[in-house]
Formats: sequence, C-alpha cells, structure tokens
Amino acid sequence: MMDEKKKLFSSILFPASFILLLWIIKIGELVFSINLSRLGLLPQKLQGLIGIVTAPLIHSGFNHLISNTLPLLLLGVGILYFYPKSAFKIFTFVYIIPGIFVWFFGRPAYHIGASGLIYGFVSFLFFSGIIRRDTRSIALALIVTFLYGSIIWGIFPQNNGISWEYHLFGSLTGIACAFIFRKSDPYKRYDWEDEENEEDGKNLEISHDRDVEF
Repeated sequence: MMDEKKKLFSSILFPASFILLLWIIKIGELVFSINLSRLGLLPQKLQGLIGIVTAPLIHSGFNHLISNTLPLLLLGVGILYFYPKSAFKIFTFVYIIPGIFVWFFGRPAYHIGASGLIYGFVSFLFFSGIIRRDTRSIALALIVTFLYGSIIWGIFPQNNGISWEYHLFGSLTGIACAFIFRKSDPYKRYDWEDEENEEDGKNLEISHDRDVEF
C-alpha cells in the first residue's frame, strides 16, 4: 500500500511541477508587463528555432493555460503511473519532435502552447491500448477516448488561430511512441485475472462436454 502511495506521489510530482512552471511564466508576463509570444515557434525562420524548446511553455492568455492545465495533469499522471520506465522518454519525444516538424512545415506564424503535448499523450495512451492489448492499456485507452476523443478535430486545418500543426505532429509523435515503447513497462497480471481465465477455461470445458453428451 505504501509503495502504491509513493508511486502515485512520484507520478503527480513531475506533471504538477511542469504545470507550475507554465503558471509562473504566465504570471511573470502579467507582473512584468511583457509578452513572450515572440519566443514561440516561427516556422522556416532561424530566430524561430528557439521555439522548439520554448513554445510549449508560452500561452496566449490565462484561458489558454487553464484549458491545458487539467489535461496535462491527468494525462501526465496516467503515463508516469502506468508507464514509468518510458514516461520521461515519451515526454521528451512529444515535447521536441512535433516542434521540429512544425518548424519545417507549419504556417508562417508564431505557434505557442502545450496542446501539442496533450495530443501526443492522448495518442500514446490510445494506441498503446490497441498495440499492447492488455487489460491496463485497453482500459486507459477507453478512458482517454471518453474524456478526450473529441479533440481529434483539432488536427485539421482551422482558421481560428489554433496551431493544428502542433496538434497533428503531436498526435503522430504519440503514435510513434506507442509503437517504439510497446515492449517497455510490461503489464503485470494480477492473480484475480488468472483465476478468471482459469474459470472461463473450466466453463468452456464443461460446455464442450455437455455438447458431446447431447
């Protein structure tokens, strides 16, 4: 029980710290009356390369940041708790790789916000369920689909100032991570699952015997 509490605490610590950093940056903008949007990712421009690192840390306003806060926390905790060995590699990939592709192929505008991370996490959890096909991964995939399935529309071009490019490449990176790390963090079966399988097997044998006798 204590190990589970420690595992849960450690799973919350990093996402919560990252979100706290985002809030400190946004509050700092307000307090010092500065606008950090120019540190966003500007495609095909040398000065825009810094945005590969800084863009996910910057948000257009508090509404933008608030909308990203809860998904980042829930999805981050889910990945760290259930996939601890590969979680930080996944975070690094989803943080950096989408920005590289956006720099090459994105529209000539400043791209900011952590929503690319959210799309990457959602894709990873969903496709891990499809690829791994174990009870844990399938359950997570269903939960993620229920909570965030509608965000799929965000990967298509829009005219409302949303970086659909970050969403698209974040999603593709998440899918790639699901495949790359498919053998990491193997699922540990619980005794009750084995008992259920054994019981199902016995029921099948009984049914088969009855069919033969009939």
